[in-house]
Amino acid sequence: MYDVKQNLREVKSRLPEGVRLVAISKYHPAEYIMAAYEKGHRIFGESHEQELRQKVENLPNDIEWHFIGHLQTNKVKYIAPYISMIEAVDSLKLLKEINKQAARNNRVIKVLLELHIAEEETKYGLMLDACRQLLDDGEWRALENVQICGLMMMASYVEDVEQIRSEMMLAANFFDEVKQKYFPDDPMFCERSWGMSHDYQIAVECRSTMVRVGTVIFGPRIY
Repeated sequence: MYDVKQNLREVKSRLPEGVRLVAISKYHPAEYIMAAYEKGHRIFGESHEQELRQKVENLPNDIEWHFIGHLQTNKVKYIAPYISMIEAVDSLKLLKEINKQAARNNRVIKVLLELHIAEEETKYGLMLDACRQLLDDGEWRALENVQICGLMMMASYVEDVEQIRSEMMLAANFFDEVKQKYFPDDPMFCERSWGMSHDYQIAVECRSTMVRVGTVIFGPRIY
């Protein structure tokens, strides 16, 4: 088994105070998650509803599960009873469905709005103008069972550190714009989720509050 505990310790030692780690456990077995859990870690990220449900049923119930992948609206009902945060909301339609399913479960579900900043076509997310439009339209204000807590993005998967940094700083500056215009008095709107295994240390320099690290902790995917 990969030395999960040692790897976790090393990653956390590189994170300044105020930056939380989401350990990306998708495609890794429950025993890897338990190794991190035994070291006191509680926030894990998954991106497949069936795999997540199986883990929820078999692992301690004080784990905070984040859904980090592209989420289809027809899957929301399956994760609504237990998910702590949905990190990649990219449409009003999805936001409304999360609200509906959260209400059915008498819960408020935290979400992040996903930005599409990277130059890669394969990435999901809202272009900055589309995000402004969604917020300007204001329908989200009536959704009582979702809490918009911030923004997330994935930088381009490139070697060029300056390109990664510029994309992350664009997201950080956009966060300030959105915070000031739409959430000035909402302390819950505070999360900037960017940074993964290959670029989380750059992300920390670019005002990230939450990094999503998997491979560096758990090794290559198991299944």
